[in-house]
Amino acid sequence: MVRMPSEKRPARPFTSLDFQLVLLRRMADHNPELVEGVRRELGASLADMREANKRWQAMVRSPRARGAASRYRSVLGPPESQSARRIGDLDCEAWLWPLPLWPDLRFEVLLAPNGAVWNEWLVRAPGAEAPPLRTLDDLTPWSCTVDEAARAFAPARPLEGTAPTRWGLAFTAPDGQGVRREVVAEFTWGLLQRTAVKE
Repeated sequence: MVRMPSEKRPARPFTSLDFQLVLLRRMADHNPELVEGVRRELGASLADMREANKRWQAMVRSPRARGAASRYRSVLGPPESQSARRIGDLDCEAWLWPLPLWPDLRFEVLLAPNGAVWNEWLVRAPGAEAPPLRTLDDLTPWSCTVDEAARAFAPARPLEGTAPTRWGLAFTAPDGQGVRREVVAEFTWGLLQRTAVKE
């Protein structure tokens, strides 16, 4: 019996939905119930989320992987906007993409002049109204971005995250009775996940 070579099916394109599942996969470490509800709204299974994350990690770690900026372009398409940005003494370019899951946010990639990616996270969309952040009660999961919390409760001290996609901030904020508390806020992909109050 002659065996015919099996035909390889072309790989399914990695879509914007897949990328949103990758973001959610990391956020599930802190807010599994919130992520589960959103995942169901998206019509995606746990297996879909695991598969999206697996494929993303394979793209990132492949020895033949394209640069991070090119990878985002291939997955999310052309940026909605590109603008020059100066951070301290550093000149960079900011690329923004909309994501249906967070219509008031944009996924931002900051690029160095040589094309290297300096930072990648969620930020408030240009023209979108930032939420009022006055007390601890306002700091609910997914309510704000890193820069919004840092501005609202300045001076905030950045903390090293526990993974490349995580950031932390330490600051003081009033509780519901107006008593100022020392707070540590944790962010994933730039979006607030949880806060801890020092007793």
